[in-house]
Amino acid sequence: MSANIDIVTRFCEAWSRRNVAELVDYFTEDAIYHNMPGPPIEGKPAIKTLLQQILTPITWAEWEMLNIAAADDVVLTERVDRFDVAGKRVELPVAGVFQIEGGKIKAWRDYFDMATWTRQTAPAG
Repeated sequence: MSANIDIVTRFCEAWSRRNVAELVDYFTEDAIYHNMPGPPIEGKPAIKTLLQQILTPITWAEWEMLNIAAADDVVLTERVDRFDVAGKRVELPVAGVFQIEGGKIKAWRDYFDMATWTRQTAPAG
């Protein structure tokens, strides 16, 4: 279990480098990424495309790990994900669920309040 926690910890820390290729390398070929409330994204190529879209407007990222726990191949995280998006600082509380298979992320589901994101990223006015 500690190896799975290590994988997820390193993946979360890698977000600060905003390197899509590095992030995608953490996934299995048939991985599923479900960033709630959007639809699940299946397969490494689709995950790469989505991560590129997410990271394009982000100029800085830092994920603070508040809690992390594992049971068998599942790792649970409680985080505060921080970003600079189009000149705005965003702080987003997130609960993440990661399923690990063969040292890679097989499934990743993040749960957060979309209104919290939208309120912080909406154009001023």
